[in-house]
Amino acid sequence: MNTHPSPISDPTSAEMHWSRWGDPEHAGPLAESAFALVDTFIGTSDTPAVPAEDVRLSDPLDSALVAELAEIVGAEHVLTDHESRLHRTRGKSTPDLLKLRAGDGTDSPDAVVRPGTHDEVVAIIDWAVAKHVAVVPFGGGTSVVGGLAARRDGFAGVISLDLKRFDKLVEVDRTSMTAVLEPGLRGPAAEALLAAEGLTLGHFPQSFQYASIGGFAVTRSSGQSSAGYGRFDSLVVGLKVATPQGTLELGNSPANAAGPDLRELVMGSEGAFGVVTAVRVRVRPLPEVKTYEAWRWGSFAEGAAAMRTLAQSGMLPTVLRLSDENETAINLAKPAEVGGESSGGCLMITGYEGTPETVEAKRLAVTALLTGLGGEHQGPDSGQAWSEGRFHGPYLRDSLLDVGVLVETMETVTFWSNLDHVYTSVKDALVAALGEATLVLCHISHVYETGASLYFTVATKASDQPLPQWDVAKRAASDAMVHNGASITHHHAVGQDHKPWLAEEIGPVGVEMLRAVKERIDPTGVLNPGVLIP
Repeated sequence: MNTHPSPISDPTSAEMHWSRWGDPEHAGPLAESAFALVDTFIGTSDTPAVPAEDVRLSDPLDSALVAELAEIVGAEHVLTDHESRLHRTRGKSTPDLLKLRAGDGTDSPDAVVRPGTHDEVVAIIDWAVAKHVAVVPFGGGTSVVGGLAARRDGFAGVISLDLKRFDKLVEVDRTSMTAVLEPGLRGPAAEALLAAEGLTLGHFPQSFQYASIGGFAVTRSSGQSSAGYGRFDSLVVGLKVATPQGTLELGNSPANAAGPDLRELVMGSEGAFGVVTAVRVRVRPLPEVKTYEAWRWGSFAEGAAAMRTLAQSGMLPTVLRLSDENETAINLAKPAEVGGESSGGCLMITGYEGTPETVEAKRLAVTALLTGLGGEHQGPDSGQAWSEGRFHGPYLRDSLLDVGVLVETMETVTFWSNLDHVYTSVKDALVAALGEATLVLCHISHVYETGASLYFTVATKASDQPLPQWDVAKRAASDAMVHNGASITHHHAVGQDHKPWLAEEIGPVGVEMLRAVKERIDPTGVLNPGVLIP
């Protein structure tokens, strides 16, 4: 069994900016066309962040506790300095960033601890139980649902369990086409290690450049190529988990009837039941060809109907995405061109990956079907532009926050028969909560035979109290989702933000089941307290 070190050339191995998304060098001021659009429709004002050194953090962990942690992992792997703790404070939702930009970092961990082995993770959890210190697993820090802001009441402190040192490809089984990855690997590093073996995972969410393998698993992530490769939870065939009750190892077969699948219990658990230390995943051959194209539809309803036909006929391409009229009009699918001229209607992106023969066969079949349904083929230019800018959307939010525009995203999923009703209800709820000068955009990015996800982006002028302003809108939109038969989340997970609606979605019996697992596995409640469990 060979262990492959993480690539040293990974450009995203550096820290994300503490008050922004990703690498600030990739985020500049709004383009002139985008600024003009926003200034005319919403209005702008200059709203810079405070200096990093002025952000108020929690007090560092008691020195005696720090010394005990140092005995487990080594002194160099226990950090209490301002910068290290600041970079692991909260996630990257708009409320998270608004608090940090205003200087509020009181949800910071009291120390950052970096274990390097499964046994060290077990030892840290045992220590945390004995000392009653809360443990927040940290992969890439990309949570947008309050998944990294642990409840600290009643605890002696809060530590960020940074899995950065878990950065290896542990094993490749070419016969079974599986690989074992460590949870701290970020998306680009994991793909680089697999590519060296001629393989790919094929999981490319918008957070790909900074999110981690462990984070993908415990949030049930879904990537932009899910139509072809599947959701991340469908790729996971095995897990190794450290818990307060010992080690849990799952996945000795591709499928079985040995009771409920406990892998599903770990996936989506957001660190509340244990810390994932290894993930066995299904892998595919590295595609020889990648082709992306664009289509135009007269309406969102027409494009959605075409997506449903593709899904139900078993003809899904690798990538399938549809922007509504508003998102198409401002070119949000192509962040570099926001505010520029649009061809109108609704933009659909189709993508094909694989061998030249399979790509061409699928492309021709999909082209024939979409043409027959009334779609207008736009060629590869817009498809390629989407591919090149597919990870740049969050940078646009930073630029908008800089000029006083409140921007956030939310997503849901429902059955095809309910899709238009949910789409309309959520849009209406957001405009009612925020006012007519609010821009609500939407796209479908994940499809199934039975339904699809809706991903909303909302922008409005920030008030002098943007957090309460957004809270009203978030509640209204979340109510519109759950009260109209949709889920509170398709791939963003639950965290702290979605707990009230999770309780409504799964009902009182479901809530009791989650609480029972938490109480038996983590009776002292040290694992990510306040997250997931209603």
